[in-house]
Amino acid sequence: MTFTIRLANAPVSWGIQEGTGWGRGEAWAMVLDEIAQAGYAGTELGDYGFLPTDPARLREALAARHLEMLGSFLEANLHTRSAWTTAQAEALRNGRLVAETGGRYLVLSETGDERRRAGAGRVTPKMGLTDEQWAVAGEGANFIARAVRDELGLETVFHHHVGTFVETPDEVARIMAATDPELVGLCLDTGHYAFGGGNPREALRRYGQRVRYLHFKDVSVARLAEARARGLSFHEAVAAGVFTELGQGVVDFPGLLADLAAHNYEGWACVEQDIVPGGGIIPLDSAVRSREYLRLLGL
Repeated sequence: MTFTIRLANAPVSWGIQEGTGWGRGEAWAMVLDEIAQAGYAGTELGDYGFLPTDPARLREALAARHLEMLGSFLEANLHTRSAWTTAQAEALRNGRLVAETGGRYLVLSETGDERRRAGAGRVTPKMGLTDEQWAVAGEGANFIARAVRDELGLETVFHHHVGTFVETPDEVARIMAATDPELVGLCLDTGHYAFGGGNPREALRRYGQRVRYLHFKDVSVARLAEARARGLSFHEAVAAGVFTELGQGVVDFPGLLADLAAHNYEGWACVEQDIVPGGGIIPLDSAVRSREYLRLLGL
């Protein structure tokens, strides 16, 4: 049996969340320093432009801290064919920096709209895509994945995300069915899957070897219930502290690790705790505690 998980963390745990502008005032060097200090071996690109975009400078910054670049997250409108060209250009821009700094993954997500973001964790069938849109979304993901593979040698993994059109377990199943397994794997985000109403262990059992990358994230039971009861949007739920340190929420990490061992998983897991800057959480302290929790579990 082969079972190897290398652990990373990402700028999002310091409040630098793609597409929001949150945390852009944070010093990138400090964030990288603290990721390394907390005991992680890698990181993601984060919001494009937060880390240096000059490949040589970024390679030097990573090497000085013994960190590896993993990949870049991209939210794209896949279900609208006319949006593909713009999404592909952004994927290639981000992906080129990732490839030139030793990374491997494009972490691709569908977009949402105001209704989906407002209805986070409370999705109804009427809020979803049509059958035609699902087919187009699958084609769009394949289109982008093929481009970054052929031009940059990167692997695409699809990231289901609360507040987008791929949030619930049924929606994850739809996008997996609509995409080519040779082109598009799955980034299983344990926190987003739980927030969307699923059990991450069931997702792993369902998708098996198609899970090629992991985001380890935990969700507070009480704050998730509060977010649903109050009708909070995704960003409002994040601001209310719905994501917590690993081991303090609903995700069964001991069971999940046993499942990953049974599946002979070899690869990276990026620990994330989405936060709002200035929300009272000290990112370094939380990152250290999450790392220590995983160490107690044998990682």
